[in-house]
Amino acid sequence: MQNPSHVHFESALLPEGWARDVRVGIVDGSIASVERGVAVQSGDESASVGLPGIANVHSHAFQRGMAGLTEYRGPNADSFWTWRELMYRFVGRLTPDDAEAFAAQAYMEMLEAGFTRVGEFHYLHHDPSGRPYADLAEMAARVVAAAEQSGIALTLLPVFYAHSGFGGKAPSEGQRRFICGVDQYGRLMESSRKLVAPLAHSTVGIAPHSLRAVTPDELSAVQPLAGDGPVHIHAAEQIREVEDCVAWSGMRPVEWLLNHAGIDRRWCLVHATHMTEAETARFAASGAVAGLCPITEGNLGDGVSPATGFLGGGGTFGIGTDSNVLISVAQELRQLEYTQRLRDRMRNVLAGGPNRSTGRTLFDAALNGGAQSMGLRAGIEVGAPADMFSLATGNAIFAGRAGDQLLDTFIFAGGDRCIDRVWRAGRRVVTGGRHVHRESTEARYRASLARLLQT
Repeated sequence: MQNPSHVHFESALLPEGWARDVRVGIVDGSIASVERGVAVQSGDESASVGLPGIANVHSHAFQRGMAGLTEYRGPNADSFWTWRELMYRFVGRLTPDDAEAFAAQAYMEMLEAGFTRVGEFHYLHHDPSGRPYADLAEMAARVVAAAEQSGIALTLLPVFYAHSGFGGKAPSEGQRRFICGVDQYGRLMESSRKLVAPLAHSTVGIAPHSLRAVTPDELSAVQPLAGDGPVHIHAAEQIREVEDCVAWSGMRPVEWLLNHAGIDRRWCLVHATHMTEAETARFAASGAVAGLCPITEGNLGDGVSPATGFLGGGGTFGIGTDSNVLISVAQELRQLEYTQRLRDRMRNVLAGGPNRSTGRTLFDAALNGGAQSMGLRAGIEVGAPADMFSLATGNAIFAGRAGDQLLDTFIFAGGDRCIDRVWRAGRRVVTGGRHVHRESTEARYRASLARLLQT
């Protein structure tokens, strides 16, 4: 992976807006200087249009291996719940080597798509029988190894998962690899922090899986383990989940969390798809991040986010790839806007006001919300990690475009094929749209998948 000391962009998106002739100085993986209006100098790496890398706020990396394998109809109506049973069967056979290979493939593809950090919502802890490995953090170590191999920054979110339903129901057989007690989870967190410590710009947070998988007492017990780090939780993804939560507590999931969990800026509520207007307004005012995963939510038939009301109320969001059925910054943002258009039968719904670029609004929001949910900085500014990508403006799709039109074209008309290079911590990890280790990473992925599908 190459490590330039300066990258020069003909134009770049800075926190204050677009600037011309931007020269970014890099020291020890962070941005040490940002000069505007200066010519390229000898030894600089030069590119046309520079954008800050985006955080992927929600990933289950191992599920990349099952992408496309659930697109057939069973004997009854299919839903998230029938998909989940297929996922349990798939996960029951994964070895640590498989998990590492699938994560490395997913992280490589994220970098190629403009994601430079991933929040790995990691719940695959134990061996296929449900027994802990000799090293309790064996599977977490494989996630860390995949991040190190690919070069992506990691926010590791070990998942606390104890029950199959609201009120502390016993876990199902398909969940045996996920289950931890509070004390065991504390040890897993300690080990995870040691594993992540050597990775640049990486951190650890906690992830109580959902209100159906943890009791209130358990949620209170694990929250201190976050320290100052992020707290992520699934909430209100499915109508049935909402109905079951009401039957258990008399409240909807987001309502319960707002009333009982001390939600603040450190929290990310993943999905938050099914909310009342009152919940939406309260969530927006809380300062917490909504972790929206529009492609997965569409693939699973979850429903449509109330993003118009949430953003209109000052809400903050990040984007995630969740099941990793398809990995793309541009397509997540496009899907988010298009679902709102289809529901409201209007265009440019999330632009945020008259005479504003929808692409720019979405990109800025995902950049800032993603960084907040990861507990770290982002953007092309001094002190932030040197995480950037460039657009291949030689592509005809960009002809005649400048400024926000470049983002609108990238998101709504171009997509990932328009990404040229990606720098993570100042190292170039993608060149010509391809990760520098694509061949070896893909070979391991293919080998693992071939073994799994033949058994």
